[in-house]
Amino acid sequence: MPKTFTFIAPSIPSIGIYLFTTDKGLNYEVRFGRKQNDILCVNIVFGVLNDEFDGEEYTLVNKGEFFSVMQTVEAIIQDFFIKNPNIHTFEFAGEPLSPNMPSDHISKRTRVYMRYARKIFHSSFWSIETQGNKVIIERKRN
Repeated sequence: MPKTFTFIAPSIPSIGIYLFTTDKGLNYEVRFGRKQNDILCVNIVFGVLNDEFDGEEYTLVNKGEFFSVMQTVEAIIQDFFIKNPNIHTFEFAGEPLSPNMPSDHISKRTRVYMRYARKIFHSSFWSIETQGNKVIIERKRN
């Protein structure tokens, strides 16, 4: 079973920047960026901070820790939502598509995000769909 790495949550919960380090020494940042036109809609972005990867958000590191990294991102999303319960929309974006890709193309990374979104967000309360290369998770209205 994948492990959840210990993470550092922001001291002010609404800031939405979490950090963790893997067993192989990779430093990750998970950021919840609020939309300018709707602060209850957040974009989830995460990536490796180590200099060797030049801060490239979509870097494939291939250190054998993928499932533990995703398990930790899942725990961070849950922590963020507990501390920010009014959020109504979360978005994950896969890597940008090249200009010659069709607009309805879904990358492998986006497919992975979709699987994790279905695991994290219960379908009784959330609708989950893709829009282009983005996963949109919206709270269902009662």
